[in-house]
Amino acid sequence: MKNIKKQDKQIYQVIQNEVQRQQEGIELIPSENIASPAVIEALGTPLTNKYSEGYPGARYYGGQEYIDVIETLAIERAKKLFGVPYSNVQPYSGSLANLAVYVAICEPGDTIMGQGLLDGGHLTHGWKASATSMFYNAIQYHVKENGRLDFEEIEALAKKHKPRLIWVGATAYVREFPFQKFAKIADEIGAYLVADIAHVAGLIVAGVHKSPVPYAHIITMTTHKTLRGPRGGMILVTEKGLKKDPELGKKINRAIFPNLQGGPHDHQTAAIAVALGEALKPSFKTYGKQIIINAKTLAEELMNKGAKLVSKGTDNHMMLIDCGIGRGVLLEIALDMAGITLNKNTIPREQASPFYPSGVRLGTPSVTTRGMKAPQMRQIARWIMQVMKEIEKHELPENKTERSKYLQEFKTIMKKNKELTRIKQEVKTLCKKFPAYK
Repeated sequence: MKNIKKQDKQIYQVIQNEVQRQQEGIELIPSENIASPAVIEALGTPLTNKYSEGYPGARYYGGQEYIDVIETLAIERAKKLFGVPYSNVQPYSGSLANLAVYVAICEPGDTIMGQGLLDGGHLTHGWKASATSMFYNAIQYHVKENGRLDFEEIEALAKKHKPRLIWVGATAYVREFPFQKFAKIADEIGAYLVADIAHVAGLIVAGVHKSPVPYAHIITMTTHKTLRGPRGGMILVTEKGLKKDPELGKKINRAIFPNLQGGPHDHQTAAIAVALGEALKPSFKTYGKQIIINAKTLAEELMNKGAKLVSKGTDNHMMLIDCGIGRGVLLEIALDMAGITLNKNTIPREQASPFYPSGVRLGTPSVTTRGMKAPQMRQIARWIMQVMKEIEKHELPENKTERSKYLQEFKTIMKKNKELTRIKQEVKTLCKKFPAYK
């Protein structure tokens, strides 16, 4: 980064600080990963200079001969990787990919169904704070007390409301998605089934999670998370989708451009192509299997040491710890001080505010990328439980107006906590053995 260092010392220093934070700390946020140097290099190319509205062979600007090659490679690699006849690699993000699906197959006011946010679903699946609930009649389904999807409710809601679109996929669901069960319900009422595999795309590629391809009409995803690429999105249409509507691919294309986006980010497209090329290699299957092994090991060790996990374990890369009413935010802050990053998260039947939830969400994609395995997972579990013990005597005020001030004071206390300082040094020592970037 010699040019940044020379031209903008402030930005250079902040970037260096963040890289150091990533190198010296343990990242457990399940929606984060460590992109390869090749992916990062692609993001930093002069491809960012080019405007490429349209699609390969049909652009609005000239000078596209090399951009067309890059996007076509990304498209073909996505099709090969997932075994589908159609892919769009232009979405700027997963949320825009999801919005494009609505635009392609729904009219404003249509009924749609998705998993409720507090039950692990995603904002764009019709949650009340999302624009998707402003423009569409959103019906939300839930999980049972044991954290598993409530199929009696899902089937009853689908038959009652006859949604045009049903989402399967979530942002905080620790069990394997039963795509076949959703397909049966969607097919019975003539709905489109859309699988949002943002979190599990890499696990599907690795063969450690069932694929939605035989069951869904459309598949959306992000290209980071378990797929380990740059931040971006993709949309796939399956054979089943084209059978339902032969024009579905064209409708998706129109929804992305010109309905929602302008020119694609060509540097991002190149980085996606690089990541998909990496995912096509046999080593990626080994990586995906290790993610699951690590997640199950971490979950088991946490439970053995007394942690209360939602659904009592995991089938994928993530888990949810029930910390007690409103205590998730405290654990997030304290672990941050100890060099371990995860995120506060709601749990099923949440009794606290989403801003001060009762759980934390954690996962193993990043630590697996660094080469950590079962012994390190057990050590991480021990550190988490030690930090939980350090915050036992602290309680979030019931009065909401007092919480902001309390959390600032709590951060100050945690910064001075000798046990957390000791753990942070141990975390740093471990991370040196497993560098994020060599």
